[in-house]
This record gives sequence, C-alpha cells and structure tokens, in this order.
Amino acid sequence: MKYDIPNVQTFEHTKIVGIENIEFGKDVIIDDFVFIYAKSKIRIGNYVHIASFSSITGGESLVMEDFSGLSSGVRIFTGSEDFSDWGFGNPTIDEKYRNVRRDSVYIGKFCVVGANSVILPGVTIGEGVSVSAGSVISKNLEPWGIYVGNRRYKNRNREGILATYTRFLEEQVQD
Repeated sequence: MKYDIPNVQTFEHTKIVGIENIEFGKDVIIDDFVFIYAKSKIRIGNYVHIASFSSITGGESLVMEDFSGLSSGVRIFTGSEDFSDWGFGNPTIDEKYRNVRRDSVYIGKFCVVGANSVILPGVTIGEGVSVSAGSVISKNLEPWGIYVGNRRYKNRNREGILATYTRFLEEQVQD
C-alpha cells in the first residue's frame, strides 16, 4: 500500500496529489497507474473502485457516492478550456489569457462508468447509471439508465439492484 489511508487500498504506482483535500470512505480500491489531482474537495464513498489508468483532474470538486466505480482508463475532468471563444494557450501562460471552465462532477450511488470513457466538467450522473465503454459524457444523465454517450439506451433493473443491495446489508450485519 503506497498511501497509509485507513480502509483504502492503493498500490505502488497510484499517484495522488492533494490527498489532504480528499475524504475517503471505507473499502475503497484505487488501482495502479491511477492519477488523482485534488486541488479542490473530493469525496470518495464506501465500496468504490477506481481501475487502472483512470484519472481525476481539473481543479474543481468531485463526489463519487457509495458502490460506484470507474473502469480502466476513465478520465474525469472537472476543468477544461474553451477554445471556441477568446482564450488561447495552455497551462504555461497565466489563466487571464485562457478561457478555463471549472465545474464540479457528481457520480451517484451504484454507478458504473465503462472503460475509456470521458466525463466533462459540470456533469451529474444520477443514481444507478451505467455508462458504456468509450463514452463522452457532456450532459447530466438521469438515474437508472444505461447510456451510450449522452443517449439513454435502456433502463437498469433498479428493483433487482436494490434487492441485492438489501441482501448485502443484511449479510454485513451478520458478519
């Protein structure tokens, strides 16, 4: 374990900058080659998995609720640059010359984000959402849907998932 965070498993090649800005739940796994840059507050709930080669950057806040997960290669941007207007450049020049947009990202309980997906600033992903691999999410996603990009493809089995969750909670009490 690279970082000594109670109830969080990290690995040799996990990289976290700004760890003092992160609130961790319990039973969290952050794989090798994950990069988290926490310039603002980040909250990672209980039973969260962040798979290898994922990153969280941009300088604004993020919430990942309980039982959510990021598959390999997911990129969450809480900040980005708008090159369609007056700004130009990159981080080598002062922000007064750049049109930087920062906005929080929220990922609800029971969400799964598929491999190599990108989540842009200001997005809310509702409870129970499943995002297909390779998606670019630029708009809010309504709860309990299966999405390909920003388009809802079908519904998830909310009742089945919540029944399994209830069974999980009951077994936790017995342990």
